[in-house]
Amino acid sequence: MLYQIASFLLDVVGGLLTGACLLRLYMQWQRVPFSNPVGGLVFALTDWLIMPLRRVIPPVGRWDVSSLVAAMLVQLVQYALLTLLLGAGSAWAWLPWLALFGLLRVAVSGLIGLLIVYAVLSWVQGGRSPLADVIARLCEPVLRPFRRVIPLMGGFDLSPLVALVVLQVVMIVLGHLQASVMR
Repeated sequence: MLYQIASFLLDVVGGLLTGACLLRLYMQWQRVPFSNPVGGLVFALTDWLIMPLRRVIPPVGRWDVSSLVAAMLVQLVQYALLTLLLGAGSAWAWLPWLALFGLLRVAVSGLIGLLIVYAVLSWVQGGRSPLADVIARLCEPVLRPFRRVIPLMGGFDLSPLVALVVLQVVMIVLGHLQASVMR
């Protein structure tokens, strides 16, 4: 029971920090301005970790590599702490792989969360708000390929639903791959 509680708390804290680092990377890549509530939250959560890394790791084109490295470091620390708690000495060799799969799972979970918020805001909001515009801009690259294939049905855009199903399948695959590394 104690391990489950510790694992849950590490997942929450690690997932939040990793997700914020990845969101910062994604927002910079999509050139979404940070002068909005989402950008302010992302900066508040990640500046302490990313700014020191940025001094030694320069960006590569539009990619803020320090944000990606920070996200990977958070996942490495999370899985290292879990390995220490579990006392699994053999898991140390697989730590980078576990962290990589954890990073991918956080990225997919973040996209799922963005798509759910996007769908809900599109149903309930009459006018546009700065938050809705940011979320729509972040979801557009994910939804664009689905919108090319899926026509509007009765005026409804089903592409977020299909994207959510595909992302859930990706989560299942990543979960099985991560579990197979542990065996």
